[in-house]
Amino acid sequence: MTSYDEIYSYMERHVDSLKTNKIGDERQTEGEVFDRRTLMTLYEFMTSGVIDAVRYPVSTGKEGNVFFAEDPEGGPLALKIFRTSTSTFKRLSRYIEGDPRFRGVSGNRVKMIYAWTQKEFKNLQRYYEAGIPVPEPIAYEKNCLVEEFIGDETGPSPQLKDVVLDDPTETYDEVVSFIIDGWKDAHLVHGDLSEYNVLMSSEGPVLIDCGQAMTIDYPGAKELLERDIRNVNRFFKFRGADIIEPGTITEETLNTSDEEEEDEDT
Repeated sequence: MTSYDEIYSYMERHVDSLKTNKIGDERQTEGEVFDRRTLMTLYEFMTSGVIDAVRYPVSTGKEGNVFFAEDPEGGPLALKIFRTSTSTFKRLSRYIEGDPRFRGVSGNRVKMIYAWTQKEFKNLQRYYEAGIPVPEPIAYEKNCLVEEFIGDETGPSPQLKDVVLDDPTETYDEVVSFIIDGWKDAHLVHGDLSEYNVLMSSEGPVLIDCGQAMTIDYPGAKELLERDIRNVNRFFKFRGADIIEPGTITEETLNTSDEEEEDEDT
């Protein structure tokens, strides 16, 4: 029977290539990501056939890193690893404790991060099932989330902020539909929608980083909705798109929700 230490040693060797050719803060960041718990979780993903290999870093964020991974058939996957060794989640705990789906979830930092991972997976499921363009969620365990890789053989799709748009108004309308349809069909409000949380794939914009999204019965949902609208309008106005008045988008979103409630009552 393979011992815990043997498994850990194997995983340490397996991801070691991701830590080479780095200096200073880069090595420290990757060391924080690949802690003992995370290596064991990756091993579980491998033995269960979810992933076969972790290849290279795609992006680094405040709460964690995203890596390009492969499934057993060599297909591309995105592996998001949230750090358990830092306290950056203090500012995000309200998105867990305030979510009606996670009532009673509290405790230490590690438990909160595990809940955050589960929350992002569930939010992606809601958006995906509602037909909103998001990475398809594949699996999650503890602080690791596996999802569809948005990109091609050359690398990940760029963020909206880095793209020159052929038709800014068309892209704007698509992103606004994320807000309205997300509220209407997924019953979620993203809460952090901006040019940083949209990827531009070959098929159009894709919504990402959905961990903080709240259900529309959250008491502060309307404020989050209005913030998303302001952020989107600000960015696309600068890009020359034909902007819809914020109040009009808010009214259409909320009226759609009201109409659905009336239909259910009848």
